Amino acid sequence: MAGAQNLEPMSPYVRPKLTLVSNSEVTSGEQVRDPPIGARHHRAYVGAAEGYDISGALQFNIVTFLGLRQDHYLLDIGCGSLRGGRLAMSYLEPERYYGIEPEGWLIAEGIANEVGQDLIDLKRPAFSNDSEFTLTTFGRQFDFILAQSIFSHASSSQIERCLSQAKQVMEPNALFLATFVQGEQDYEGDGWVYPGCVSYSLERMTALAEDQGLTCQTIEWPHPAQQTWVVYSHSENACRIPEMGDAMKLLALENELKYAKARLAKIEGHPYVRLGMKVVGNPLYNRLRETTSRLRKAA
Repeated sequence: MAGAQNLEPMSPYVRPKLTLVSNSEVTSGEQVRDPPIGARHHRAYVGAAEGYDISGALQFNIVTFLGLRQDHYLLDIGCGSLRGGRLAMSYLEPERYYGIEPEGWLIAEGIANEVGQDLIDLKRPAFSNDSEFTLTTFGRQFDFILAQSIFSHASSSQIERCLSQAKQVMEPNALFLATFVQGEQDYEGDGWVYPGCVSYSLERMTALAEDQGLTCQTIEWPHPAQQTWVVYSHSENACRIPEMGDAMKLLALENELKYAKARLAKIEGHPYVRLGMKVVGNPLYNRLRETTSRLRKAA
């Protein structure tokens, strides 16, 4: 909840002009080039800073692929510094974008560095600093709900609470999109884990959904951290999730390749790596290796 005091009162929710935190409180983009994940920086706090733009684009692309249109209502759980929200907010009609984020300073920094107050004034989004997954705080129903990389840090009880609240605010044909880290072991702890991640089996995620009367289906869609996308819907009005054709699968692979290339370029740009590559590429190094090999064989 750090930084919540920097916003105008948010009880139960507000459509504010935000009072931005000062640069002394938050390390801005121009002050840190490659901050580590979890650093108090509006891009790094929500994930890898170098993948900020890609991750936001993938979030926006999947909701529009599944049917989000400009007159729909979207709830962004853990909206952070508006990584995906900046795209959705621009696309949606005014008063259609809603975000929940416990760290109030992230919203403020997102507006200051990524969105701008003019767009806020034009689109009039609503934000809540609730940390208990109280999705009913806005008092309305939603066509789409998004929780990108939220269940990858949450306990089972927190996911259960979120799904229970989601069912109450989902329109009959609404879709709830979320990601989680798929693994063989289910996280058994009670608390939020960050910046580390927790894993769950698909069976566990499906069971948590069924307990709330929701269906849970996986969908193939790229994710920078290789998380699994799932789509929840009302059991009595389960929507058919479109099959990804060969073209969509190719797009997913291309996005993953672009992200991998970006990571490789960053690694190759490290001074020690550059030095090592120069040494390996030197003819003297190859002759030394050949000599060492002959000596080992002779021994």
